[in-house]
Amino acid sequence: MSRQELLSAQTALAKCYGDPAKGTAITRHIMLCAVSDKQKCCSREAGEEAWSFLKSRLKELGLVGPQRGEESKRGSGGGVQRSKADCLQVCAAGPVAVVWPDGVWYHSCGPDVLERIIQEHLVGGVPVAEYRLTPPA
Repeated sequence: MSRQELLSAQTALAKCYGDPAKGTAITRHIMLCAVSDKQKCCSREAGEEAWSFLKSRLKELGLVGPQRGEESKRGSGGGVQRSKADCLQVCAAGPVAVVWPDGVWYHSCGPDVLERIIQEHLVGGVPVAEYRLTPPA
């Protein structure tokens, strides 16, 4: 790997995830199993609808990207990163999502459920118990 490639990766990391030392880090990351070729957890259409909603809603609320203060030209906000996953290996009751670093998994993540996850968990810090996916007792 060249020095330039490494610098490029470091720059992309800082842009997408911020810098904890500067108080601009991502606080939560939501990954959504939305486009699996297997289509076992949900249909491709349901996954695409969920991903489209999550992506646009987080942007609309100003939550995407590193944390920002009032001095930012975009205004305060951020702190949330989102990633579309091909497969999270939970091949049922999808779309399936996981929020890190909390380690909270969710099932049935259509737009209505994602709205609750955004408001209650990503913004409010309280997992949505009704849609939480946990191993059997």
